[in-house]
Amino acid sequence: MGREARILGADGVDGVMRELGERAKAAARVIALAPAPTKTAALRAMAAQVRVASADILAANAEDVADGRRHGLAASFMDRLTLTPERLEAMAAAVEEIAALPDPVGRVLASWQRPNGLTFERVATPLGVIGIIYESRPNVTADAGALCLKSGNAAILRGGSDSFRSSSAIVAALRRGIAEAGLDPDVIQLVPTRDRAAVGAMLSGLNGSIDVIVPRGGKSLVARVQAEARVPVFAHLEGLCHIYIHAAADLAMAREIVVNAKLRRTGVCGAVETLLVDRKVVETHLQPILADLMARGCEIRGDAEVRARVAGVVAATEADWSTEYLDAILSVKVVDGLDAAIGHIETYGSHHTDAILTEDAAVAEAFLARVDSAIVLWNASTQFADGGEFGFGGEIGIATGKMHARGPVGVEQLCSFNYRVRGTGQTRL
Repeated sequence: MGREARILGADGVDGVMRELGERAKAAARVIALAPAPTKTAALRAMAAQVRVASADILAANAEDVADGRRHGLAASFMDRLTLTPERLEAMAAAVEEIAALPDPVGRVLASWQRPNGLTFERVATPLGVIGIIYESRPNVTADAGALCLKSGNAAILRGGSDSFRSSSAIVAALRRGIAEAGLDPDVIQLVPTRDRAAVGAMLSGLNGSIDVIVPRGGKSLVARVQAEARVPVFAHLEGLCHIYIHAAADLAMAREIVVNAKLRRTGVCGAVETLLVDRKVVETHLQPILADLMARGCEIRGDAEVRARVAGVVAATEADWSTEYLDAILSVKVVDGLDAAIGHIETYGSHHTDAILTEDAAVAEAFLARVDSAIVLWNASTQFADGGEFGFGGEIGIATGKMHARGPVGVEQLCSFNYRVRGTGQTRL
């Protein structure tokens, strides 16, 4: 922590955060007007610098991982924290994907002309300075920084304390790439301290410097941000994801999808946490699917009927239906049809990602229309809840609210708009 103390100096957290905000505001005014080719060049240089700095980034991550083990962090948390050469390459490739996206700034979203000759355009504009508060995942550092730059915004990043060294090394590489392209590196800044007071400073808006806050983390983080923020918030609530196996579900498909949705990566927000099985297929579908999961080390917590039919199932408590495990644990319940499944999802879900498995198109369309979640899937794994899988090149998070942005927050969602009105001398009567 000695280096952090030197950075904070006599002014402490408040002084450092105030300066961060001022520098971000100045950088935001410049990046908002940067030509698309300049931003593309910067992003490509950022990806290249991540690759050049791979040894330094992995070494910093190894220290974070060692600390995490000493502190007894859960296996799912450690998975999210850990970088490998393959994950680091995927991080650089994601920045290049963002570079290749169409520039979202300046898009004409709508245009029309009034009888008096005035022409109106609604045009996409950057939001300004985006404060991003996230936990554990160092890859978010690159994704968030790249998405903000592409959309003409400046970013102030406050990563998790557990990934502080990793995020610092990644941001250093990104800033070198930005400078190489002739842009102000302050367009991406990392909060240089693990002190929790920095979060409070960001939530205050840094004297008007921050235009929007994006929290990406657990329920307690999001709850604090929503309660304390004095600037708009894109809420990324927990991923309490469900899969409903309908009476017309194909068993082979269901087995493959459920295993993937739960166990591909248990620590991601798109991992399924509750499985709902239609009573009409309990005899044929329940045991094979749960056997697949249990054979791979997944703990099953079920209701009375599930326990009666499958050996080795733990009794589910009321709390299990509203728990985001982020681990190899799955709660399972038998339901009486579509209405009961949707009722359970509405009662316990987080409006994040929910799926139905069925060969009945009419039932599937009813599920897609009625389930009030940011992402609703038919015959596909919930692990597709990811901006990269949507073709967005990456994401800052999955927004579960309904205002402005919903679902994966990519470059288009990081834009606002203004109205541009052109006249020829008109005055109003």
